[in-house]
Amino acid sequence: MKTPKKKTAENFIKDIRRNTRRIFSSEQKIQIVMEALRAEMSVAELCRKYSINESQFYKWNKEFLEAGKKRLAGDVTREATSDEVSELKKENQSLKVMIADLVLRYDIVKKSLDMLD
Repeated sequence: MKTPKKKTAENFIKDIRRNTRRIFSSEQKIQIVMEALRAEMSVAELCRKYSINESQFYKWNKEFLEAGKKRLAGDVTREATSDEVSELKKENQSLKVMIADLVLRYDIVKKSLDMLD
């Protein structure tokens, strides 16, 4: 039988940090990277200001620059969000129904014209 693992103060603090981790929006990440590009303060100061790790900042910075490089190179493809995909699927289904209705109407008109001849 296993005995429950004792929580040390260090583990307790790590758990609190894990559970209260801040989630930054893409706009916030861009703002932080742009602030660093203005070079008004060092990266270390900026990271302290926003309570982020320097490695996290450099990851955001690299992603930001790579996205800009792709865009400038003409790579304008992007991944659609799930909302966009579901909206396109609904529109596609609606268009299919409209086409089916038009084909049926066409067949009816064609048959009625054939009967007149």
